[in-house]
This record gives sequence, structure tokens and C-alpha cells, in this order.
Amino acid sequence: MQSVIEKAKPIKLLAMDVDGVLTDGSLYFGNSGEEIKAFSILDGLGIKLLRDAGIKPAIITGRSSELVKRRAAELKIELIYQGREDKLVALEELRKDLGISFEEIAYVGDDLPDLSAIRQAGLGITVANGHYYVARHADWQTKAAGGHGAVREICELILKAQGKLNDALEQFL
Repeated sequence: MQSVIEKAKPIKLLAMDVDGVLTDGSLYFGNSGEEIKAFSILDGLGIKLLRDAGIKPAIITGRSSELVKRRAAELKIELIYQGREDKLVALEELRKDLGISFEEIAYVGDDLPDLSAIRQAGLGITVANGHYYVARHADWQTKAAGGHGAVREICELILKAQGKLNDALEQFL
């Protein structure tokens, strides 16, 4: 765990997959063809705390969805890369655009399309229910499952490593 804390100290960007990370990975379709996804409120507050502490959140997802665009807007996530099958290429674009190094990036994903980005990021993370092969290559695996507070767990880990967690929490006293 100590090496994970050390890797979390320089993080300036948390890049996240959506399906299986910000959601439980289930896709629901209504009779009219509308897509429905469930997002965790716990994760949303974690992202807000991270953003308020000066760490940028970003979304990189293979699918394109108006729901993701809407949720990102609610959470004030400005960096959204949808329809991106090659997550590492998108992560490299983000890195260049922000002028940061890979060591300053945490990436969280749950399945094989996320693997190259997880391995390249300074802090590569998967969720509790992430694919076993992805978990084998990640620096850290959350206790919470995707869509059930895993991102909140990651946000708090990063804030703790950077000495910002107490201030983030105490604002609610």
C-alpha cells in the first residue's frame, strides 16, 4: 500500500472509464430504445472533492452516450473523450493537452480495453469487480465495485496521499 500512496502523491489528473467504473457495467434499454445507466452519488461527491482540491477529473470511454455527457456536465467534468476504443491514445492526448507527465495521471478501468492505459499511467487502478487480468497489472484494486463507490474510494486515496483529505472532509462539519 505504501507504494500506492507514493504513486498517488503527484497525481494531477484522474482519468476514468465509464461502464464498469462509474456504473456497474450494466446497460439498460427501454422499449423506445433509450439507454439508462445508474451512477453512484458517492462517486459524484468524491469527484467534486477531488476537483475542489485542484485535481482534474476526466472521462475516457469506448461508447458514446448523451447520459455520460449529462452526468459529466453535472459533475463539471470538462475533459470527456467518448467513442474512444484506444484508451491509451486518448490518455496520451490528455497528457499532452494538459502538459503533464504520465506519473501525474491516475487511470481507472475495469476491463481489457483499459489495460494499456492502466499500465502507462503513474497510478493504474482497477475496481473490485475488474477483470482478473487487469487486476494483475494494476497498481491497486479498490474494495468497492464499479458503480458502487469505487471512484469515491480512489478520490479519497489520492486526497489522503496528498495531505488534502482532512480539509476536504472538514468542510462538512
